[in-house]
Amino acid sequence: MKILFVCSRNKRRSRTAEKIFKNHNLFYVKSAGFSEKSPVRISEQLILWADLIFLMEYEHSKRLRQLFDKIDLPKTEVLNIKDNYEFMDQKLVSFLNEKVNNYLEKISI
Repeated sequence: MKILFVCSRNKRRSRTAEKIFKNHNLFYVKSAGFSEKSPVRISEQLILWADLIFLMEYEHSKRLRQLFDKIDLPKTEVLNIKDNYEFMDQKLVSFLNEKVNNYLEKISI
C-alpha cells in the first residue's frame, strides 16, 4: 500500500509522519504540502501514486477536493492534528503513531 501524508507546508507534521513510517515493511510512504514553499508540493502525480492519503486537518480535505476536482481521489482520512508541533516532536510522533495505527488496524493492513 502507498500512503501519502499531507499538511500545509510539508515541514513538520507530514514530514514527521513520513520519517516515522518510511521503514514500515507493509507500505510505502511519501509526504507533501499545499504551500508553494513546501519542499514537496501536493501534485496530481502524487495523488495518483497514493492508495491512501492522510490529511492533518479537515481544511486540508476541502482544499484537496477543490484543487483536484477533476481526478478520482484515493481514500482519504483526516487525522485532526493541528499545526502546534515542531518536526519530530515527541507528542506529534505519539499522536501520529496512535491515529495512523488505529486507522490501519481498522482496515486490516
